[in-house]
Amino acid sequence: MSRVFVLGNAGVDLSLYLPHLPHPGETVVATAARRAPGGKGLNQAVTAARAGADVTFWAPVGEDGEEAYLAAALAGEKLAALHLVAKPHPTDRSIVMVAADGENSIASIGFCADAVTEAEATAFAARVGPSDWLLVQGNFGAAATHSAMRAAAGKVMLNAAPLRWPVAPMLPSCPLLVVNRVEAEAISGFAEPQDAAAWLHAQGCATALVTLGADGCLWADATGLSRRPAPPVTVVDTTGAGDVFCGVLLAGLTAGITVAQAIPAAQAAASLSVTRNGAFDAIPTAAELSRS
Repeated sequence: MSRVFVLGNAGVDLSLYLPHLPHPGETVVATAARRAPGGKGLNQAVTAARAGADVTFWAPVGEDGEEAYLAAALAGEKLAALHLVAKPHPTDRSIVMVAADGENSIASIGFCADAVTEAEATAFAARVGPSDWLLVQGNFGAAATHSAMRAAAGKVMLNAAPLRWPVAPMLPSCPLLVVNRVEAEAISGFAEPQDAAAWLHAQGCATALVTLGADGCLWADATGLSRRPAPPVTVVDTTGAGDVFCGVLLAGLTAGITVAQAIPAAQAAASLSVTRNGAFDAIPTAAELSRS
């Protein structure tokens, strides 16, 4: 089976549950709060491992005590290898505001993620073999991310979130791109997701997949445009659903199935996660993923 190498961020999430998201200048009192491990890289690595993939995770952390908290949280996960690399900065953090309808707004600091060098990213990606996958996101700088993508001998999956730098130049190095509809429009200039996916594929991305929340997802590849609806669920908190989708999707690909074959399980897992509070705490268990 192929291996997964996740180059991504690890941090601490503080989730605040609010009656509604604040308007400009408005203060809203939270009804509850939750502290948990976070970061797109961490969430995706944990999800892929729980879904049965052989996962090596590399992430920068600060030297402020939070690295011990994150290491302890990850100690119980079945990661093949974990590399938490110390940086002279505060550990990355996010404040997640969640409204009563499950929608969220997120503000983050990423000093550790920004401190990752091209040399570090290249050295990690050089471990990716021809049959393996490298998974990267938008948290690191463009130079480090693109260097890793070029250095990997295997396939690359880019989840271009958060959208911080031009993605189009990286598409020829990207067999699989996963973005949401907002990101797809920002990269391509096309408001309609199907047009955006087709454009992304035409720029050199073998498979361009656009997630659409409750409307499912669509993707463009050499066979054309395909679409699949999402299972209907009662939404509690959408935070981290995209990370769960990415982790399960990639686990399926390492097991030898196609993107189209892997999507149903990825959607089922993401749909389950939004029925729960939090991001890390909402990731389905290994037992739940084995049934999806």
